Amino acid sequence: MSDELQPWALETLAIRAGHTRTPEGEHAEAIFPTSSFVFGSAAEAAARFAGDESGNIYSRMTNPTVRYFEERLAAMEGGECCVATSSGMSAILAIMLGLLKSGDHVVCSSSVFGTTTVLLQNYIEKFGVTVSFVKLSDLAAWEQAMRPNTRLCFAETPSNPLTELVNIQDLATLAHRHDSLLVIDNCFCTPVLQRPLALGADMVMHSATKYLDGQGRAMGGAVVGDQALVGKTIHGVLRSAGMCMSPFNAWIFLKGLETLSIRMQAHCSQAMQLARWLQTQPEVEEVYFPGLATHPQHKLAQTQQSGFGGIVSFVVRGGRAAAWRVIDHTQLLSITANLGDTRSTITHPASTTHSRLTPEQREAAGIEEGLLRVSVGLENMQDIQHDLQRGIKKGC
Repeated sequence: MSDELQPWALETLAIRAGHTRTPEGEHAEAIFPTSSFVFGSAAEAAARFAGDESGNIYSRMTNPTVRYFEERLAAMEGGECCVATSSGMSAILAIMLGLLKSGDHVVCSSSVFGTTTVLLQNYIEKFGVTVSFVKLSDLAAWEQAMRPNTRLCFAETPSNPLTELVNIQDLATLAHRHDSLLVIDNCFCTPVLQRPLALGADMVMHSATKYLDGQGRAMGGAVVGDQALVGKTIHGVLRSAGMCMSPFNAWIFLKGLETLSIRMQAHCSQAMQLARWLQTQPEVEEVYFPGLATHPQHKLAQTQQSGFGGIVSFVVRGGRAAAWRVIDHTQLLSITANLGDTRSTITHPASTTHSRLTPEQREAAGIEEGLLRVSVGLENMQDIQHDLQRGIKKGC
C-alpha cells in the first residue's frame, strides 16, 4: 500500500484503493475481458516476460481488473500484495503448492471447512507432506503437534461451522518460534472485523465467493501477505498452474468490497438478534455464536475482532432427522451450502459441507447430526425468526 493511502480508513480503502483510471477517464472500474495484451515491440515483450519491466502479459497472471481487486483487498488487509484465484479452495491449494515440499509437515485446526480437510488428506499428503489436526483453540495441542519439519500452520478463525476461535497473536508467536508460517482463513470475519496480519499471521486467505461478494454471484479466492511470499512464491504458482480469477468476477468483487463494511455491520447485528432468540427456543440444545456470553471464546472475540460475524450454528433435539425436518419446513431461508449472502441460508453440515469426512473426523470437529448452520442475511429479522420457528416447531 502506498504512503498516500495510509491515512485512509478501511471504508475509504474499500471504495477508492486499487483503481488506476485509464485514458478514458472512467469513474467506476473498467472490465478488461481480454486473454492477452499487445506489446509495443519485441524488446518490450521480452522484457515483460523476463520480469525486467512491469506491465500486462497474459490474463492468466496479469489483468488490470483483477489487479484492481488485488490491490484493494491488500490495502484493506494491511498486506503488501494480494494474489487473486479462481476460488477459495484454489487459494489454499496455491498456498500449499507454493510453500510445501515432500517431507514437510503441516499443522491444521480440526475445525476447518470440510473440503480443506479433504484437500490436505486426500491430495496434499499424496506428495509426501504429512498433516496433523489439532483443536483450534487449544494452543497446547498446537505446541505438542509441532515437529522440526513443520513448515506451515493453518487455521480458520472463527471456524466453520462452530465459530470456534484461536488467539491469532499467540498462535503466530508459537508458529514463528518453530520456524513455521501461519496462514489464517479470514473468510467469516473479512478485514472489516479482523486483521490477522496485524496480529502476526504471515498470510491471509479468503473465499471471495462469500462475504467479499455478498450476493452469491461469483466464485473467487485470494491470498494476502508480503511481497516475497505472496508476490513471488504464490504468484509463481498462479502463473504456472493457472487457477486465475476472471476479470468479470474481479469486477463483481470490487463492487462487493465497496459495501463490505456496512454489510458486515448489518450481518453482525442480525446474527446477534437471531442467536439470542434461538437460545429461548426449548427445542434448541445449544447455540454457537461468538457474540454470546456463553461462547467459550467470547472474551477473545471481543478483543480480537471488531464484530462477531454473521454465522450462527445451533443444535436441535432429535439428531439428523429433526435437523432435516427443520430445514424442509422453512420457506424463506435458502437451502444451500453457500454463506455470506444478503439472503439467509441454512444447511446441515454433517450431510453437506462436512459429508466427505469420516464419522470420526466429524466427531473430532464437533459436527453433530443435529447441527444446523445459518448464514444470517439482511431480510427482516422477524421474518427470519418466524421461518425458523416454523421449522423448529414442526421438525423437533
